[in-house]
Amino acid sequence: MFENSEAEAYVAEQRPVELDMAKSTVRRSVVVGPVVIALAWLIRGWDGAWSAALGIAIVVGYYLVTGVFLSMAARISFAAYYAAALLGFIVRLGLIAATMYLLANILPVDRVALGVSVVVAYLALLILEAKKLAGKRRGDHG
Repeated sequence: MFENSEAEAYVAEQRPVELDMAKSTVRRSVVVGPVVIALAWLIRGWDGAWSAALGIAIVVGYYLVTGVFLSMAARISFAAYYAAALLGFIVRLGLIAATMYLLANILPVDRVALGVSVVVAYLALLILEAKKLAGKRRGDHG
């Protein structure tokens, strides 16, 4: 019914860049995670640290799911990629909220530390990845 353009065919043959970016972001969580957990421990105690660790795990899972989802959509078509990026973002944010709600009702977590750690980790990892990509565009490969 619909034929892929040459550009879409080219993208379908390439390495899954989105998944590589997600893996890169997860590697950065090894640095960001302990900092967020340590701050939560200093401010909210052990319950805060435990909750922050859960928050970091949620964010890492989010980035991995995003990478897989966008990589799969890119191989289908540009329209699927755009839909996955926009609608998927909204759905994944809903999944983060649902996961946090579920964990807060099942486990004894510090809800403030959980919520703040998710937001801080999400933004910190996003900013670090954006800086890395901006550096590559300028030619700084560091």
